[in-house]
Amino acid sequence: MALDERRTAAYFALLEASGLLQQLMEDQLRRDGELSYLQFFLLARLAEAPQGSMRMTDLADTLLHSRSGLSYQASKLESAGLLRREPSPDDERSVTAVITDQGRAKLADVLPGHVALVQEGMFDALDDRQADTLADALDSVRNRLRALAPSSAERRRNRS
Repeated sequence: MALDERRTAAYFALLEASGLLQQLMEDQLRRDGELSYLQFFLLARLAEAPQGSMRMTDLADTLLHSRSGLSYQASKLESAGLLRREPSPDDERSVTAVITDQGRAKLADVLPGHVALVQEGMFDALDDRQADTLADALDSVRNRLRALAPSSAERRRNRS
């Protein structure tokens, strides 16, 4: 079974647009804050979380990254004073990442350039109706894919 022409075009446009936007973001984040896209995303997720903290396993699922790869990035951010890791208050086997004041300051440094890039690269190409339609469509796709994708714990069990 193949995708029809319109769906194939939409699929490839999404992949290319996503890749190009991520490449531009990587360049901007490195230039403005010496952060990788994953490090930025990790700090941004922590900043929006209650009390600025999340379990590392939940972060791995949110960021769609392996726990070992995320742990490596968290170590780099911890060394830079941008986050700290501590035992989870809810589960002694879990580790919680917490954004520091220095991490919030780093986000504040890179966020203006990041927002400007997203606005210029993505939303300046769309009118309000198109932006609403895109938001609705991507929300549906993301929710569907989240239901299909295994969690980081499930992926780890499947490798064993």
